[in-house]
Amino acid sequence: MFSSLNIFRIVALLEGVSYILLLFIATPIKYLLDDPQYVKLLGMPHGLLFVAYIALAFLFKKEFSWTNNQFLIVLLAAIIPFGTFYIDRKYLKSAQ
Repeated sequence: MFSSLNIFRIVALLEGVSYILLLFIATPIKYLLDDPQYVKLLGMPHGLLFVAYIALAFLFKKEFSWTNNQFLIVLLAAIIPFGTFYIDRKYLKSAQ
């Protein structure tokens, strides 16, 4: 079965992928081709994944004994392209 850590890792992966798709594919299509449908399509799922990632980070802060600086890095990773992939490799994968 899925552990809560595996769920966090999956959410981090999906949040990262949705952010990259939104940032590098949907947004350029919106502004270069005047077609906002992809932003509308990807925006809500990305927003939900972002909120889930942040909520799970708060839940795991104590369990992983993250310092305030580490926790800040985990949170900031959600707004940096490819950031959640780094967090998975640096903090989550090693916790298994």
